[in-house]
Amino acid sequence: MHSRHLAPLTLALCLGLSPLSGMAQEARQELDRIVAVVNEGAIMQTQLEDRLERTRMQLEAQGGQMPPASALREEVLDRLIVEEIQLQMAREANLSVDDTELNRQVRAIAGNNGMSLEAFADALEADGLSLGVVRDQVRRELLMRQIQQRRVGSRVSISEAEVQRFIEQQGGGMSTEQARRALFQQKANSEMETWVEEIRADAFVEERLGS
Repeated sequence: MHSRHLAPLTLALCLGLSPLSGMAQEARQELDRIVAVVNEGAIMQTQLEDRLERTRMQLEAQGGQMPPASALREEVLDRLIVEEIQLQMAREANLSVDDTELNRQVRAIAGNNGMSLEAFADALEADGLSLGVVRDQVRRELLMRQIQQRRVGSRVSISEAEVQRFIEQQGGGMSTEQARRALFQQKANSEMETWVEEIRADAFVEERLGS
């Protein structure tokens, strides 16, 4: 069984610059095909290959153990499927991302890489990408955060007794607000896993990796 736990919002996928030459992109486009049908949407081979490349780079940078290629491919495809389900839900709920917030997040990514926005755009272009590609990915992740907060946040409730018990379990040394935030995060993570399993089970998904 694949792990389907997704963190609420990480821009990690945008932090690593994927070395994709124009020739490599053209080669993948020629081989592009549907690898999964998700409700009325689809995930394409190029999407999967691009995400696989970024995932491999992140694992290498972190010094993590590289799983078998087939297992990694299935795991990455499953994450893309869950993302597509959430994006469809966000569109159905008429959610949108404000350009001001989008621009702020993109500048933050550039800053985390020690670059100005202009230098970041140049670095992306050198790797065969564009600032527009990053903006699209950030927009996707912000939309997913919105739908997660709407659907998962509403499931979490915390009583004062739970907060005080949590402080005691931690040996004191934290404020009520700190304990409330930590407890909320714990519960939200648990509810996120349950919610992701539910939406994955409710969606029509046809994987075509083996076709």
